[in-house]
Amino acid sequence: MGIRTDFPRNVREIEHTWIPLADGTRLAARIWLPEDAEDDPVPAILEYLPYRKNDGTVVRDAQRQPYVAGFGYATVRVDIRGTGESDGILEDEYLPQEQEDALEVIAWLAEQAWCTGAVGMWGISWGGFNALQIAARRPPALGAIVTLCSTDDRYADDVHYRGGCVLALDMVHWASSMLAWNARPPDPRLFGDGWRETWLDRLGRTPPYVEPWLGHQRRDAYWKHGSVCEDFAAIECPVYAVGGFVDGYTNAVPRLLAGLSVPRKGLVGPWAHAFPDDALPGPSIGFLQECVRWFDHWLKGVENGVLDEPMLRVWMQESVEPRPTYEVRPGRWVGEPSWPAREIETRSWQLPGDGERTIRGVQSAGTQAGAWTAEGQSADLAPDQRPDDAVSLVFDLEPLAEPLEILGFPEVGLGLAADRPNALVAVRLCDVFPDGTSALVTRGLLNLTHRESHEEPTPLEPGRRYDVRVPLDFTAYSLPAGHRLRVAVSPTYWPWAWPSPEPVTLTVFLEASRLDLPVRPPRPEDEELPAFEDPEHSAPLDVESLAAGPEGRFLTRDLATGLVEQIFDWNLGGAQRFVAVDLVSEDTSRTVYSIVEGDPLSARVRFEAATSMSRGAWRTRAEVESTMTGDAESFHVTTALDVYEGEARVFARTWTFRFPRDLV
Repeated sequence: MGIRTDFPRNVREIEHTWIPLADGTRLAARIWLPEDAEDDPVPAILEYLPYRKNDGTVVRDAQRQPYVAGFGYATVRVDIRGTGESDGILEDEYLPQEQEDALEVIAWLAEQAWCTGAVGMWGISWGGFNALQIAARRPPALGAIVTLCSTDDRYADDVHYRGGCVLALDMVHWASSMLAWNARPPDPRLFGDGWRETWLDRLGRTPPYVEPWLGHQRRDAYWKHGSVCEDFAAIECPVYAVGGFVDGYTNAVPRLLAGLSVPRKGLVGPWAHAFPDDALPGPSIGFLQECVRWFDHWLKGVENGVLDEPMLRVWMQESVEPRPTYEVRPGRWVGEPSWPAREIETRSWQLPGDGERTIRGVQSAGTQAGAWTAEGQSADLAPDQRPDDAVSLVFDLEPLAEPLEILGFPEVGLGLAADRPNALVAVRLCDVFPDGTSALVTRGLLNLTHRESHEEPTPLEPGRRYDVRVPLDFTAYSLPAGHRLRVAVSPTYWPWAWPSPEPVTLTVFLEASRLDLPVRPPRPEDEELPAFEDPEHSAPLDVESLAAGPEGRFLTRDLATGLVEQIFDWNLGGAQRFVAVDLVSEDTSRTVYSIVEGDPLSARVRFEAATSMSRGAWRTRAEVESTMTGDAESFHVTTALDVYEGEARVFARTWTFRFPRDLV
């Protein structure tokens, strides 16, 4: 990683300022801009997040915001209503209020003396989501966006549901993580008088977000709000969409390219849920240079050839030994001038065998799944799939006579029947080496009651044959000659998919089952693609590491009871001191996913988190514990929040929810 200190414009920082809204609410902002911007105005670039500019994203902001500002921009980091030092309450994600506030922020930025009146947005995850959503509101000053690790469809691709299945892996984990971080107070050094009253009011009125998430188990109006796929034409500014193959949001990149009509680009690397300039697996790229080029063209009118390059650039992953982590994922960059790509053809294979095959779901199938949204942790990725293959129906094609490269959305058609009215299917596509190693290529989930519609699911008729299509996640993968393609099918995939309420036996009818692959022939022009620049950052923040936090992925199996537990310790940085402001921040998080073989109603998620901040003798701490279980009729979630100032507990509350199961 290169550290750059010389820039075309010298940069100054406004550590904290207020952006006033019409209703009297103040949003807290941090701004980096050229020293002479009042005399020589610049475009503004907004990042709009709930993750606390002063302690949550401060490290990554120091690496990127001044860098872009040095090329003649005012980069503006705003905490959304109810987070960080901003006033108000954050009642849920992506609400209309969040968008309305952003429209006011953009108008305020455009009116500042140091701004030319042109504004861009960029953001990753939540900030990538609302960049798309706010673009669809068409604020006049918004000239272009860069959206990373986000989605156009909140129901299809987020921490709540996949294919109509409840995502056990991240649903409670994420809701409870947000509850913990929202329990941090505004920093008294910045907020001033009234910080404690604001904090206690926020504690009393901020809900755990799981209630609306599990309260809407179909793709209804709740999820359609903020899903820009409902009306791609609403977006009228240029869009650069970025994702990574081990992130959970990558499907949105090709969908955006296909659905939008504005100037657009897409970039998909081998990365996790992180910025491409330091993401794992590598290779990293000069992503900040890419952003500067994009905004230079659209906000300054610079003719720099940014649109002369392929609409979509993708890292074609090579077939390599599966491991739970890679420093670098071997492969090469390929490009497509448009998407959908004209030169990609669909090739089909019937699944081998005659008649029908049957499997009774093994509840712990999915132990080799890895994280749904990898974030560069020590064991995020899917390892050798043979343990999961052994408890699935597997269909192996003949060894490849020549290399085969896939780019796009594979799909598996299945003729199947289930012995229960409520069932799911997990389908994995694997690369089987000559020695038997099984590497995950891509996968998909489908709640079979959603086989025709996510809006209006219907029960299965036990024993009746249905023909269903299971779309698999977007991928780019190169298989060598001599390897086999394997399709693996299971009615269970824990802890990604919450299990069906009864054990399910699934029958697959082979004459009606096939694999469809988007095959891309290698092209000479791939070798002529311009190389990305090497990664660069601005000078890092001065951070003192005080204690390492726990990190790891653990799998335990009790042979006597059949209890299987997967434990995720999330590395959140441990305890660290931000030297310039003498602020100590510490986070820990652990989630345990447990299930007993043969008993889907034993599925259980247990989450624990602690977060604290301190300066001198002042210290606050928040602790969250959450549990999710299910019986035949309902899901049950209990969340407890305890908050301390020093050693005194200043807030305690427990929420208990019951959610009727709606064909899940």
